[in-house]
Amino acid sequence: MTKSLSIAVIPADGVGREVVEVGRQVLEEAVAATGGDADLTWTEYPWGSEYYAEHGTMMAADGLERLREHDAIYFGAVGWPGVPDHVSLWGLRLAICQGFDQWANVRPVVFHPGITSPLRKADTTPLDWVVVRENSEGEYAGIGGRNFSARDGGEVAVQSSLFTESGCERIMRFAFDLARTRDRKKVASVTKSNAQQYGMVLWDDVFRRVAADYPDVETESVLVDAMAAKFVLRPEELSVVVASNLNADILSDLGSALAGSLGLASSANLDPDRRFPSMFEPVHGSAPDIAGTGVANPIGAVLSGALMLDHLGLTDAGDAVRAAVDAVTGSGVLTPDLGGTSGTADVTSALLAELRSAGDAATARAGAGTAAR
Repeated sequence: MTKSLSIAVIPADGVGREVVEVGRQVLEEAVAATGGDADLTWTEYPWGSEYYAEHGTMMAADGLERLREHDAIYFGAVGWPGVPDHVSLWGLRLAICQGFDQWANVRPVVFHPGITSPLRKADTTPLDWVVVRENSEGEYAGIGGRNFSARDGGEVAVQSSLFTESGCERIMRFAFDLARTRDRKKVASVTKSNAQQYGMVLWDDVFRRVAADYPDVETESVLVDAMAAKFVLRPEELSVVVASNLNADILSDLGSALAGSLGLASSANLDPDRRFPSMFEPVHGSAPDIAGTGVANPIGAVLSGALMLDHLGLTDAGDAVRAAVDAVTGSGVLTPDLGGTSGTADVTSALLAELRSAGDAATARAGAGTAAR
C-alpha cells in the first residue's frame, strides 16, 4: 500500500525559492529510484518578505494551524533587503520552530569528495561530525526588551538567555542517543561556564548527570572559544557536538565553511516527540546578491531534503540522495561557491541523472535476481 506523505513547502525569499525547487525534483527522483512505496504531496505557502510587504506579517495568522496538518515542512531561506532581519526571522522561521517546539536542531558537517577544503587536514584525514543545537531556549529565548527610548542616548536594551534543566537534559539525551549510532561514540559539550556562571553552569551540571547514564559514550566538555579552535586544529576528535542555541548556530556555520561552503550545509529542526511537523532547511541565507542569477548551490537544500526523507521513514531514498551528491561533487560538477563553474541547473541535472542511473541499476539487479530464481 502506497504511503501518502504531505509536505508543506515554504520557499520564502531569494535563493530559497531556487534551491527548494531543485530539492523537490531530487527527492521525487530519489523515492522513485529506490522503489519507495510513497507518494509525496507538496503544498506550497507564499510566506516570506514579499508576503510581509503586502500583508504586514511574514505568514498568515493561521499559519501554524495550516502547517500542523502536514507530515513535514520543507523550508528555503528567509530575509530580504527592506525587511529588518529580526522581523523576518522571528516572524517566520523562529515562529515555526518555537510554535512547534522543534527543540532539536541537527546540522551535519560533511566533507564531500571533489571539494577543496580550506582545512589541510581534510586532505588526509576522514572528517565527519554532527552539531546538535538546542533549538528552543538558551540565547534565542526572546526574553528582554528596550526601554528609556526618550532619553537622549540613554536607551537600554536587555536580552536574557533562558536555560532550563529539562531543556538541557532533553537535547543532551538526544545527542547521546545519536552518538550511539555513530562509529565513534563520543559527545562533546560546548560551554562557557567560566564567564556565564548561571545558565552555563546549569548546562554543565546537567551534562555530567546525563553522561552517567551513557557509560559506553566518551565525553568531553569544552569552552566555546576552545571548541572553535578545535574545529580547525583537531576536527578528527569530533563526532557529536552538543551546544546551546547561539553557540551551535555559530559553530555549525564554521564547520560547513571548513567543509567548503555554507551552500553545503543541511539542517533538521526536529520535534523528536512527533507531536508537530518537523522542518528541514539549508543553513545558508537568502543570498540577495546572487538570487536569480542561476548560480545558487542547491546541495544544502537537497541534503536537508535527505534528512526529511529519513525522518519520514524513507531512509533508502535519503541514502540515495547522499550518494548522488557525493558522486556529483566527486565528478567536479561544482557551483562557484565551491570553486567550480557549474550553475544550479547543471548540478540539478547531474543529481537527477545520477539517481536515474542508480534506479536503473537497481531495477536491472532485481530483474536478474528474478530470472535466476
